[in-house]
Amino acid sequence: MKNNIVRSFSIITFLGINLMASGQTIDNRSKTILDDITKSYKSKKNSYFKFSYSTGNSKTSQNQTGIFYSDNTRYKLKIMGTEQIFDGNKLYNINDDDKEVTISKANDDQVHFSPLSYLDSYKKEYNVSYSGKKTISGIPVDIVKMTPVKANGLKSVTLYINSPQKKLIKLEQLSTNDEIATITISNYKENQTLSPSLFSFDKNKYQNYLITEL
Repeated sequence: MKNNIVRSFSIITFLGINLMASGQTIDNRSKTILDDITKSYKSKKNSYFKFSYSTGNSKTSQNQTGIFYSDNTRYKLKIMGTEQIFDGNKLYNINDDDKEVTISKANDDQVHFSPLSYLDSYKKEYNVSYSGKKTISGIPVDIVKMTPVKANGLKSVTLYINSPQKKLIKLEQLSTNDEIATITISNYKENQTLSPSLFSFDKNKYQNYLITEL
């Protein structure tokens, strides 16, 4: 269950990374908003946020919380007792309940795991349109909707953006089977002084774990 949630969360943030642009329609307002927020994220030394993650349909749903650190080239994700570390070269999946660690060579999608991965994905095979404004928890947000040019298992991806602060605060992914996955981001922190070991895997801490390297 926990690995499925982490995998689903990863799928959301990997949208469109390996797709080539072709036959898209992107309105100028959406492009400006996405370019501005992407530039803002890339200018930061590092970023941290908490998030709530939910997935399901109208009859069933799951809700979890997690935290995420990134310095644009490396990241650490924690959710439901499962931890992912990408150190710039390898990906470490750590499951505390099962006392297992899986180590793998990261593919291109995983290297780009960060809020930037879905902000940049509009440059790939998605039609992008501005869908107006709404208020979420008292915050006025701009709504940008992305729909795939080619079938990829999704009906749409909707981004909710605090444009004045250049921050993404919510993302909704609607799959072709009508399952909705949502990430709501809170408690942003940027340019912190982070421990040099934050994005490192120390094998000595997991001597009682089953460690598998793929």
